[in-house]
Amino acid sequence: MTHPKKKLALVIGSGAVKCAAALGLWQVLNRAGIEIDLYVGCSGGSLYAAVMALGLSAEECIEKTKSLWNRSVTKRRNWRSLLQTILPGVLGFDEFFGMVDDRPLLRNLEKAFGERTFSETRRPLHVVATNLLDGEQVVISDGRLVDALRASISIPYIWPAWRIGDQTLVDGSLVNPLPIDVAILEGAEIILAMGFESPYPHRIKSISRYAFHINSMMTNNLLRANFAFHNLAHHAEILTLLPEFDKPVRLFDTDEFSYVIDKGAKAAEEQLPYLERLLETAG
Repeated sequence: MTHPKKKLALVIGSGAVKCAAALGLWQVLNRAGIEIDLYVGCSGGSLYAAVMALGLSAEECIEKTKSLWNRSVTKRRNWRSLLQTILPGVLGFDEFFGMVDDRPLLRNLEKAFGERTFSETRRPLHVVATNLLDGEQVVISDGRLVDALRASISIPYIWPAWRIGDQTLVDGSLVNPLPIDVAILEGAEIILAMGFESPYPHRIKSISRYAFHINSMMTNNLLRANFAFHNLAHHAEILTLLPEFDKPVRLFDTDEFSYVIDKGAKAAEEQLPYLERLLETAG
């Protein structure tokens, strides 16, 4: 008797460069002939979820994400925003404050994804962001990929919030750095959840590094809390992959891509036998 295939989801959490470990996982799955039915991404993880959902090769994914995430996206200061903190009465101040000019980031996203939309992905894709005005989770599943990704990686204080329709959105990691619940709600029976502790700056020597540090501290605590909850509330077969790094991998250490990808592959290889058994059994 042939059993129906269980619906398999891949959830990629926040974690900047560490999220490249998902490419190692993907390579292992491809070699094993295992196909993902649903992709969910948050913050940096949304970039990898998007390129995978589009059906690009592993090599194309690596090249695209290298061009997307590098130090150039934080080099230009947003001087108007910085002056608004000193002269709010003169220049005004609103929820679109950001210390870094987001134009280089937006150019990178547009170069990588152009006008592609969610309807062009080969498998369903869901991107998690946070509603700035009420703190609620927002799951984006349609429209332009650039808009969804730009919203999901809007690190508070660093890049301005992003507007989609009537919603003002910021980084998804503020509400759910490993959004397993999205995959559960979409009917996934087996969930591969790859999560990461957000890296801390090597030294806090600027206001932007201070903001990165505070953001990492908050999201790491939220990740641990969500991880503990899903371990207790077992709604589906959840295989959590937490790659172990034996050296620091900071926010923009793109020269560590190969190392990070290898660590992701190792974490995947350890779970592969169990995953294959789950896929072989009836739902």
